[in-house]
Amino acid sequence: MGKTVVASAFGGPEVLEVIEEDLPAPGPGQVVVAMRAIGVNPVDYRLYSGEFGADPALLPVRPGMEGSGVVVEVGPDSEEVESEEVESEEADSGEGGSEHRGVRVGDEVIVYTGTGAYAERVLVSAQDVLLKPESVPWDSAACLLTAGGTAVDAVTAAGVGDGDVVVIFGAAGGVGEVAVQLAAAWGARVIGVAREKHHDFLRTLGAVPVAPGEGLSERIRRIAPRGVDAVIDTIGADEVVDDCLALGADLERVVTVVAFERAERDGFVAVGVGTKASDWSRPETRPILVDLAGRGLLDVFVGRRFPLTEAAEAHRALQQPHPRGKFVLVP
Repeated sequence: MGKTVVASAFGGPEVLEVIEEDLPAPGPGQVVVAMRAIGVNPVDYRLYSGEFGADPALLPVRPGMEGSGVVVEVGPDSEEVESEEVESEEADSGEGGSEHRGVRVGDEVIVYTGTGAYAERVLVSAQDVLLKPESVPWDSAACLLTAGGTAVDAVTAAGVGDGDVVVIFGAAGGVGEVAVQLAAAWGARVIGVAREKHHDFLRTLGAVPVAPGEGLSERIRRIAPRGVDAVIDTIGADEVVDDCLALGADLERVVTVVAFERAERDGFVAVGVGTKASDWSRPETRPILVDLAGRGLLDVFVGRRFPLTEAAEAHRALQQPHPRGKFVLVP
């Protein structure tokens, strides 16, 4: 028996409850992972809030998309099912990193569950785990794939590359901080828009910080007098979108991860759930993220840790103004 968090009804965090249940034995190509840390994302509570529908047939809702842990059981043939490949300089040189091989008991892994990660143990396909680099902490590893997948989509859709100047709005947020690091790792000059209290943090990520508000375009022009090549919005407010468009980048290189209606209306690019530019599971982004994290080029800042049994409190806190950083649950 193991603890699992489920939503027994649609509503607010009060509908979350902790139950005890047995996992079935892993079948062919499946593994059981004992979770060490579980990433908390806004989409987790949106799933049971009724935002995506309230069909009783969907209950109980099992929140949680990602985490990190240790493989404790493997099903038949799982050692022959290759986990997602992470092609890195370390792996190629034999000096570390993740390798492309079957999953084994004892492997430390990063896991994408899609749903149901809020549990002491999860049953997943061996293809949905990646070997965790030793240098990446459990908490950071647990928060890497979901916000990171959105960030990879955004930076890729914006065509960010060597020598580009890219402006990222919401640069200190969960998606923004990953987008900053990705763009910097890919050779871009990054201008990060965030409140002044986050500016020192953004400098550590390799960005030139600027404060939002009146005069923003002029402040950015002083930093990049030749103009900007790409703009990424992780906030979605109309005034932020207006600021994005005012910077003069080509519309095909202006990308939002939130303002879908504005993107359709004004002709710029949207990435995320249900958009043409994205696949929600984003399996192709995962090895990129794990490789960069393993090489020390990408980190995820964790702000708060909650026991698994306090998932409801974590969701209440996430919906309120809170200090910078991702939330994790710890079984």
